[in-house]
Formats: sequence, C-alpha cells, structure tokens
Amino acid sequence: MASLQGKTLFITGASRGIGLAIALRAARDGANVAIAAKSSVPNPKLPGTIHSAAEAVTAAGGQGLALKCDIREEDQVRAAVAATVDTFGGIDILINNASAIWLRGTLDTPMKRFDLMQQVNSRGSFLCAQACLPHLLQAPNPHILTLAPPPTLDPKWWGPHTGYTLAKMGMSFVTLGLAAEFGPQGVAVNALWPRTVIATDAINMIPGVDIGGCRTPAILADAAHAVLCREAAGFSGQFLLDDEVLAQAGITDLSGYAVDPSRPLMPDLFLE
Repeated sequence: MASLQGKTLFITGASRGIGLAIALRAARDGANVAIAAKSSVPNPKLPGTIHSAAEAVTAAGGQGLALKCDIREEDQVRAAVAATVDTFGGIDILINNASAIWLRGTLDTPMKRFDLMQQVNSRGSFLCAQACLPHLLQAPNPHILTLAPPPTLDPKWWGPHTGYTLAKMGMSFVTLGLAAEFGPQGVAVNALWPRTVIATDAINMIPGVDIGGCRTPAILADAAHAVLCREAAGFSGQFLLDDEVLAQAGITDLSGYAVDPSRPLMPDLFLE
C-alpha cells in the first residue's frame, strides 16, 4: 500500500508544525484528516488554527475536519473522536503529535507547567488511543504513531529537565504498553522521532538553537507517510528514526530537508 487515499487520520496538535505537515502529506493522497487542536482563533505569536489547517488539507486534495479539542479533557477527546467517525465513517490512523515542552531544571519548573506536560504528553496520548482504539480495531490496516523518542534511562537526559524528560518518556512507555497489548490484535503501534532538531515554533523553547541547523517538518511528514503505508500486522513496538525510515524507503539524499544545507545539523534530544 503506497497511498493513504480514503484513509481517515485523527491527528492531535495538527494546526501547525509537524502535525500539519503530516496532515498535508496525507491529504495529497486524498486522505480524510481530523485536525484536533486547541487553536481555534488566530494567535499573533503562533501561526495557524484548526480552521486554516483543515482548509489547507482540503486544498491539498484531502478532506479536512476542524475539531477544537484540548486533549487534557476526556469529554472533548471523546466528542472529537465521535465527530470524526460521524463524518468519515471510522478511524484508520491515530497520530499522537501534541506535546508540551519546558526545558528547565527542577527549581525553575512551576508545578503548573509540570502538570501540563504530564497531562498533554503521556496522559493525552493514552486517552486519545483509548478513545480511538474501538474504531482502529475495526479498520483494515490500523496504525497508532506517536511522536516520541526511543526510551532512555541515561541520566544526562534526565538531569537538565526531569519534568520534560518524564513527560516525553511517558509517551514512549505508553507506546511500549499499547504495542504489547494491541500489536497482537493487528494494530501497528509505533513511535517516530527526528534525528535532528526540526524547525517548528517549539524550538524557541530550546536555548541556543539556531534554526539554520534544523530540518523542516517535511522530513517527519514523509517518514510518517512511509510508516503509515506499511502493513500493520506484525509491525508494532518500534522506535523509529526519520532518516532510517526514509533510507528503508530508498530515500538517502536528505539535503532538501535542511533549512540551510550549508550548516551543520543539530541532533535532537534523547539521541546519542
């Protein structure tokens, strides 16, 4: 299967950045895409809303559905999933993309920020999977793909920002658990992570990052597309890296994804 035509994707945090890039790549195949995010009105500091994203999906050849949804709220998630099924008849793919970040030490991490990260990252991924799984289990080639890194217990990734690392690893461990539970039932449950820092609004949270050393969200969109087109049966519990996925698909020249090909690339967090 080399196309997502007719498939229905439920993507969290898809009003901009990586989530939107994945949505647009699927739209080019003719997919249906539910844009589940909080951004319903324009923000002068952050581009994109659920409405502009849904319009872009439709313009790219798919069918977009704008859904205002805070994934911390169970009722909102279940309502968004129900609206997606009502509109498109089912759900084939869940993309857990929404994530909160705060790269500070313990004494500089307000508990409100700590709670936000845990609620959005690990709890949100679990909740969205729980809500989508009854429909995924009825789909012919179901996938859950979470934007999360390979699990690590290396203290160098924990010491500088324990709160964020805990939240992000939570997404990874949710992936492990769901893969063990639902992989045998034919659901592909995997994680995808970029080799390098990606040029999104989130990089403004990372001190010292120069956008010139980043790749564009398109690399994750293309890698996600390659993953989602694979046969789901027997393909679960993998922690995939974008460049390795593309290499398996025969794409080895990644220079076109660089913001500035003349600059050295910055490796992303949690990778050696």
